[in-house]
Amino acid sequence: MKLYNAKGSIRRRLVLQLAAIAALLSVAFFLTVRVVAEQAATDTQDNILAASATSIADAIYSDGGEVRLELPYSAISMLSTISEDRVFYRVLVNGATVTGYDDLPLPATRTAQRGPRFETFSYRGDQLRSVLVSRTLSAGDRAASVQVVVGQTRLGLAAISSKITSTAVAIGVAFFLVATALSFLAAQNAMSPLDRLAASVARRGPNDLRPVTAATPTELVPLVGGLNSFMGRLRSALTRSEDLITEAAHRVRTPLATVRTQAEVIHRQMERPANKKALREMIRAVDESSRSAGQLLDHAMVTFRSDQLETETLDAADLLRDVVDRLSPTAELKDIGIKLDVPRDTINVQGDPILLQNAVRNVLDNAIKYSPADTDIEVQLTGGKSCRMAFRDQGRGFGEVDLEKLTKRFSRGSNVGDVVGSGLGLTIADDVATAHGGSLEITSNTEGPGACVTLVLPLA
Repeated sequence: MKLYNAKGSIRRRLVLQLAAIAALLSVAFFLTVRVVAEQAATDTQDNILAASATSIADAIYSDGGEVRLELPYSAISMLSTISEDRVFYRVLVNGATVTGYDDLPLPATRTAQRGPRFETFSYRGDQLRSVLVSRTLSAGDRAASVQVVVGQTRLGLAAISSKITSTAVAIGVAFFLVATALSFLAAQNAMSPLDRLAASVARRGPNDLRPVTAATPTELVPLVGGLNSFMGRLRSALTRSEDLITEAAHRVRTPLATVRTQAEVIHRQMERPANKKALREMIRAVDESSRSAGQLLDHAMVTFRSDQLETETLDAADLLRDVVDRLSPTAELKDIGIKLDVPRDTINVQGDPILLQNAVRNVLDNAIKYSPADTDIEVQLTGGKSCRMAFRDQGRGFGEVDLEKLTKRFSRGSNVGDVVGSGLGLTIADDVATAHGGSLEITSNTEGPGACVTLVLPLA
């Protein structure tokens, strides 16, 4: 069940913002290219028009007081070569048309401008760009005012403009697509430190509260600082809880042991069967409470050390011998024999000695507790691909119960209700095996009645 409220995506927001910026830049690029290119095309046409009109004006001369013109072919051909546009011209002397199109208007004179004057207007159904070049020519004893007007349609310029527009659109779209792809890559790269930080925290175990020490960008430092501060407070709270459990278990077991001792003394002195039965029930309840307190302490210790293992190389045979020696007196009180079978070759495991001893002790203690008198418990160590410690007893087994559920806390077999137990022994062993990268296998004894519990650990 998700306990967080996910709203929006930083990566998506970053990509959309960068894509919007790319779109604006693409539009600005398109407009800039179109305006500059169209202006350049217009300037080119104006220069050619001015050169043509100037060439015609330079061809006008005075002969015996008469103004004459020999229209140069190059003046018209330089315009016709650049496109399929039509060309119009008009030459005026003292306001009278000498040659050309009489209805070709002169560009409006708005200012006292020297040099060529340009204007665009509609003429004979087409847009026309024209230029006016003025000269003063000496004709005999008087001066003649010469005006040359040259115009050209703008069909070629419109075609050039359309081509420029198409090219600018294609370049703008390509730029937008490339910029969007790069924006996605940039967003992925910008978010990768956050993804790595999240993955690093997600890979941790449920009890791994070590501070995050990975290198992080400056923007994530406050987040990592807050996370480390929270984990530090949580670790302190868990440590206090562990200390409380340890102290509580100690405080409970000591008085319970005293109560049990006093109850046994009184039980021996009692003569009435009803009183003896009541004391036996009390002694049983004390035993259950004392065992539960002890195994709760063991389980809390296993939970605390699982994510901070203090590992070293251990001889599995020595580990088994030590635990067997410790529990042999308890087995002998019930006339139970423990047969230890270890190979001659050394089998080493890498692990926390305290946790491994705890796991082995709980499994062997269970075997002793549920085995009847005058039976044997076989403890066998084998190597190979992994270290296997098998514990086979001749007890009552597990009854009709799902064996996989026996490693859950406070789970017990269906046929052991009359035996004092807390249901934590196999849980502790399974937690220790898992913390060391191993497993706990629970099966029935294939060689007879009873159970077989195998602690599987990787080799050192």
